[in-house]
Amino acid sequence: MITVNNLSLRYGKRVLFEDVNLMFTAGNCYGIIGANGAGKSTFLKILQGDVDPTTGQVAFSKGMRVASLKQDHYEFDETPVMQTVLMGHKTLWAVMQEKEILYAKTDFTEEDGNRAGELENIFNEMDGWNAESTAAELLSHLGIKEDLHYKLMKELDGNQKVRVLLAQALNGTPDILFLDEPTNDLDVQTINWLEDFLADYQGIILVVSHDRHFLDAVCTNVVDIDYGKMTIYSGNYSFWYQSSQLVARQKADSNKKAEDRIKELQEFIRRFSANASKSRQATSRKKALDKINLEDIKPSSRKYPGIVFNNVIRDAGNEILEVKNVSKTVNGEVLFSNVSFTLNKGDKVAILGKNSVAVSAFHSILAGTDTDYKGSIQWGVTTVRANIPSDNSKFFDGIDLNLIDWLRQYSAEEKDETYIRSFLGRMLFSGEEVLKKCNVLSGGEKMRCMFSRMMMVRGNVLLFDEPTNHLDLESITALNNGMKDFKGTILFSSRDHELVETIANRVIEIMPKGMLDKEMDFDTFINSETVAEQRAQLLGKK
Repeated sequence: MITVNNLSLRYGKRVLFEDVNLMFTAGNCYGIIGANGAGKSTFLKILQGDVDPTTGQVAFSKGMRVASLKQDHYEFDETPVMQTVLMGHKTLWAVMQEKEILYAKTDFTEEDGNRAGELENIFNEMDGWNAESTAAELLSHLGIKEDLHYKLMKELDGNQKVRVLLAQALNGTPDILFLDEPTNDLDVQTINWLEDFLADYQGIILVVSHDRHFLDAVCTNVVDIDYGKMTIYSGNYSFWYQSSQLVARQKADSNKKAEDRIKELQEFIRRFSANASKSRQATSRKKALDKINLEDIKPSSRKYPGIVFNNVIRDAGNEILEVKNVSKTVNGEVLFSNVSFTLNKGDKVAILGKNSVAVSAFHSILAGTDTDYKGSIQWGVTTVRANIPSDNSKFFDGIDLNLIDWLRQYSAEEKDETYIRSFLGRMLFSGEEVLKKCNVLSGGEKMRCMFSRMMMVRGNVLLFDEPTNHLDLESITALNNGMKDFKGTILFSSRDHELVETIANRVIEIMPKGMLDKEMDFDTFINSETVAEQRAQLLGKK
């Protein structure tokens, strides 16, 4: 059990949260949600002892083992992968290290022998003989192949390091598990395995994630950080979202009815308070007016941007896109080959691939920013494409413009400041914020600028490569709704399960030796035995 008593965190006059009293119990997974900057990750750091709260305290039940997903990807660079994972079980690792030191001694004493016996007993109780095989199994499930298990961490790329650090956190089944964005850089199959792993977990899990499907799959409770408070709700993220929207609407409707009644009473009093024959009725209405209380609805820290793509320059014709035998090779490695398909008007196609580099490369080819490939790409003459790449640095780095002037570059029609501000305003940039320099924006702010740009282009074909990167849950929800409502054609890649499932009516998976092209939703695609067999054949596994 974890108990949180009277916890507060302030930075000067800014209050993240105050007077927080919570209890976390075994067998439950708590999803921590809140707007960007609400203090989700900071709360995890307080629980782990890495950040001191302004007031209050955190207490753990005695003897509970705690593990967390490390955020420093360079901490273990000089350590072999297998050792990095084993170090996640700190007690067992300490026993293994002490044993190694003892058995390396040349002057082994009787006292050393007694201590070695004690250590062997502890080692057996902790199932130490199977520790390495268990760690190897974890690594394999997380996509780290066996030939990497004994390499140094610095020899791995960033994606692989994240997976090793996740294996480290999961190793040894800790009593309490803290996970901050555990699905980052994981593919669909690995996320599915992690969901199943955590769903059966008997300890306490606290997780911060922007992946709605993941939160729904693993969470038994939601911890909502808003209004400077923290509140625990039973159920998963979708249940919380639907309930919170319903409560907000009910409060707003109740206040609207109360406001209308107030206006009605005030108008009667104004008209008839001086009228002797109506004075008694006016007095009665004054008393009624005094009894009406408007509920104090505090402003939420959550803000939903307005992402709407339907204001297209013109409708596209029936000929959208024809791809013929497209292949891409980088440094001798075949990323994909023999990709051919015809895009139909109104298709919303998810582009998948085990290799995220390959998917981004294919996206760049479709967007016209990469011309070094084999095959042909033919867009219809009526198509107007708007594109959001996964790496938007070239749009911002080294550019010294405020947001108005930055966005004005991409307006083919109206250059008026009011017109430009309207697009920025939909993406929550208002007032003086539009005068910020574009090269100092956060990742999330840059993505919102890119959506402003995309809406301004008014394309009838939209291209997205990992559009949920850096977005909070509110922006992801707004994007999801905008893509769902769009009447045109979409080609997109994303690791967000909920986004792909609710948007795609067709799935294309690209591989080094071919492709799969299926007109079906995402869940049907990933659960189809026929698709799995065809994939295995293309990968040479049959």
